[in-house]
Amino acid sequence: MTPPPSGSTTDTVAVVLGTRPEIIKLGHIIRLLGPRAAVVHTGQHYDTTLSAVFFDAFDLPEPVAHLGVGGETRGTQIGRTVEALDGWLAAHPVAAVVVQGDTNSVVGGSLAANAREVPLVHVEAGLRSFDRRMPEEHNRVVADHLADLLCAPTEVSRQNLLDEGIPDERITVTGNTIVEAVNSLLPSETERRALMAAHGVESDGFVLSTFHRPENVDDPEALRTILEQLATLPIPVILPIHPRTAARAAEHSGVGEFLDAVRVVDPLGYPEFLALAAEAAMLISDSGGVQEEVSVLKRPVLVVRRSTERPEVIGTFAERVEPGPEIGDMARTWIADLPATLARLADEPSPYGDGTASQRIVGAIDALIRH
Repeated sequence: MTPPPSGSTTDTVAVVLGTRPEIIKLGHIIRLLGPRAAVVHTGQHYDTTLSAVFFDAFDLPEPVAHLGVGGETRGTQIGRTVEALDGWLAAHPVAAVVVQGDTNSVVGGSLAANAREVPLVHVEAGLRSFDRRMPEEHNRVVADHLADLLCAPTEVSRQNLLDEGIPDERITVTGNTIVEAVNSLLPSETERRALMAAHGVESDGFVLSTFHRPENVDDPEALRTILEQLATLPIPVILPIHPRTAARAAEHSGVGEFLDAVRVVDPLGYPEFLALAAEAAMLISDSGGVQEEVSVLKRPVLVVRRSTERPEVIGTFAERVEPGPEIGDMARTWIADLPATLARLADEPSPYGDGTASQRIVGAIDALIRH
């Protein structure tokens, strides 16, 4: 992989994204790139509540291309992304391609950039769960080994890359862009109070929960167990329901009664989600992004997963459990001792940096393409 040929005048950077977390974490990078950014949307998330609302939240330009790969199998999504993006790159020369995270859009974008010999930038490089059952683990490994510039959020991530033999000169530790995303979009205290009133809850008096990972929602027993545990908690549980979770809940027998015991709401806009997260007693989730967000909001999260690629927050802002009674037991313990928990977290620094990750990443991109 090499930079654009000597004498090339293009400084356009293709930013390939396709899911809600990618929009959130690339939003400030796109804004800093300004007119140089050409946003290509794969369409992996095509529901308005998971895509368009986040473009609005960050005031981002409309994508220059929509690849329309949503609703397909993993292999089809990756294959169609490679094919469509290859054609787009042939018609639109760029100085670099940027991908973020671990989705099918990431591995498709990485392969297409590699095939066109366009420098590849991987934002949030080096995360590892060491769980080969996770499709995301394979996606992030492929992207990291193809990338020319690996933007690792922490020293832990950097060390993972070095352990896999990736040269240190391709790696830069930048922090995580989630810090500036949260700080810039968190609603004011007045707005948060109004939102809580609309949901009929009070600060520190409710749990915010999200679930979408196949290991939890595609398995009827796991989903039933998680919802049953949420239903046992002594304070209200607000559950913004992911389309995948809603579909699986409708398919699995015996799940509906537990859904009825929590407050199911439609997926939330990002500022609204942050507002509730900032005021919740705790969060219970299988989201990777939530594990990062709570470190900025200073709230605890119970991570319901087999593994996590974010060990930096385990033991401080997060604890990990698998579906079972431990969910309810640990949640009730935290709720019973909430003032002490929140006091401890208030002084705990986020491991994801000081809110300048996007600036560092754009600077590193410029250094790569002007080298």
